[in-house]
Amino acid sequence: MLHPDLLKDHNLRSTSSRSEILRLFETSSHALSYSDIEKEVSASFDRVTVYRTLRTFLDRGVIHKVLDDGGALKYALCNEHCRVAEHHHDHVHFKCTTCGETQCLDDVEIPSIKLPKGYKAKEVNLLIQGTCPTCLSEL
Repeated sequence: MLHPDLLKDHNLRSTSSRSEILRLFETSSHALSYSDIEKEVSASFDRVTVYRTLRTFLDRGVIHKVLDDGGALKYALCNEHCRVAEHHHDHVHFKCTTCGETQCLDDVEIPSIKLPKGYKAKEVNLLIQGTCPTCLSEL
């Protein structure tokens, strides 16, 4: 769903790089790697601009990091509850072992985990691997 005021909602000035990279996230059904983003916008923006835009989006709660099973870093849009002060994206990520795409499953909450005394969680990530509905329908 395209959200025309997303940059304004996060107190960000609209620039061509921010608008273009945000459009990529809004139109993608899966998490994007840095190389995915760079391939799409390399004709318009240099690597430093892409990196700074992603860093700003992370810092302002527009996107969040998604780690996959190989440790590769990907990015996905945050839900409407994220802001500059803190991210609220404790949801499941699903990586399809057939197509390789990683998706946020916002409606699936990570179960509460009780840590031993002396530990304090800052962030929780849960990655489930399997076959996505698109790949299942092609079998």
